[in-house]
Amino acid sequence: MRPLTPVLALGALLLTALPAHAAEGPAHRESYGTKAPYRPEQSERTYQRPPAGFEPVFTENVSRHGSRTATDSEDGDLVLALWDKAEGQGRLTPTGEQFGPTVRALVAAMDKVGYGDLSGRGRQEMRDTATRMERRLPTLFAKIADRGEKIDVVSSGQGRAVDSAGEFTGALAAADPALKPLIGAVRTDKDLLYFHKAAGGAAYRDYLANDQRLKDTLASIENQPRTRQAAQRVLRRLFEEPFVEQITDQVGAARAVYNLYAIAPAMSEESPAGEGWGMDRYISRADAAWFGYLGDVEDFYEKGPGFSDSDITYKMADVLLDDFFRQAEAERAGISDLGAELRFTHAEEIIPLAALMGLPGSTEPAAPGQPYTYGDNPWRGASVAPLGADIQWDVYEKDGRYLVRMLYNEKETAFKAGCRPIERGSAFYDLNELERCFGRG
Repeated sequence: MRPLTPVLALGALLLTALPAHAAEGPAHRESYGTKAPYRPEQSERTYQRPPAGFEPVFTENVSRHGSRTATDSEDGDLVLALWDKAEGQGRLTPTGEQFGPTVRALVAAMDKVGYGDLSGRGRQEMRDTATRMERRLPTLFAKIADRGEKIDVVSSGQGRAVDSAGEFTGALAAADPALKPLIGAVRTDKDLLYFHKAAGGAAYRDYLANDQRLKDTLASIENQPRTRQAAQRVLRRLFEEPFVEQITDQVGAARAVYNLYAIAPAMSEESPAGEGWGMDRYISRADAAWFGYLGDVEDFYEKGPGFSDSDITYKMADVLLDDFFRQAEAERAGISDLGAELRFTHAEEIIPLAALMGLPGSTEPAAPGQPYTYGDNPWRGASVAPLGADIQWDVYEKDGRYLVRMLYNEKETAFKAGCRPIERGSAFYDLNELERCFGRG
């Protein structure tokens, strides 16, 4: 194992990893990290057909809430305080003169929606995802309606998750009104869908608060010369040099600018004429990519695969994986009265579940002493857990045999290495085989 990469060497490694991503444009999804708005990852026309004779009998999912506003006004307040001061001193650049009114309008829009709440785009994402689910499984939802099977709906209890559940199930009912009386009221299960803050997350919270290796690793990556250089470039685009030099925490100020840039796409429906906020005018492609990378670093080590010698960031997600198996096994055993189990949660649950399950992009932890970089690790927040991210299992049955197909952000996705599909290249797995490869005996 190599020792921790020295600061200058690490900086060089990160610099070589970024240009290819940064060159893809200011709206490149990676720059937004886990604030990237949702998009389905596969065309509805390209899904595999189930093997002959197999019919869908049950579906279950877990979804992150849809696009939302910022969780508080801190970034907007900081940026506008600086802008007002610079305006008073006559120290705005021509670009900076446009920046203040844009941010003020964005902040006003978020204040109107409510901080941490679903935006118009987020509500539409949930409705669209539900509509596509119903279109993928028309015979299943017809069966649910015909047999009067229940659709159970559970959330973390947080407002944006509850609202996401409401938008999702409302769209299902709109697609088939016969489903409406079968859709249960949204119930709360924090142990299942807010486990990072529940009793099962106590050791995890201690890790976040007290693990010195975590703190040292995050600091060693963030405290690169490039971070301060990027911060100065961001601020100089808005403010004249003498004013930039007055700013005590330049990195914090630039990060606030980046955070507003990153949340703006989620607020697209609230923008003037619904045409977007144009926040990419105020931060370069390369600097947005750098701050996006730093956000991914934090999420990778605090929620994702983390260090290769520890499972503290994702072990607690077993409660959610167990529930997926429990629901599918109840269907097989004939003891379930459900046709669908719908769950609504947060990035803090989706990211560790992806790592626990070995989903694409979440299979490689970082070896101690070898920091996570874009150059040597595929993990990207925008792919692993964008706003509205979802994991879905569809259960099919024929003559007492049960198969499972998994969709990850609506893309047919193989289960982890060691799980054997029914045939090479198939998206379908025998439920017995999944129990074997996940060690459920």
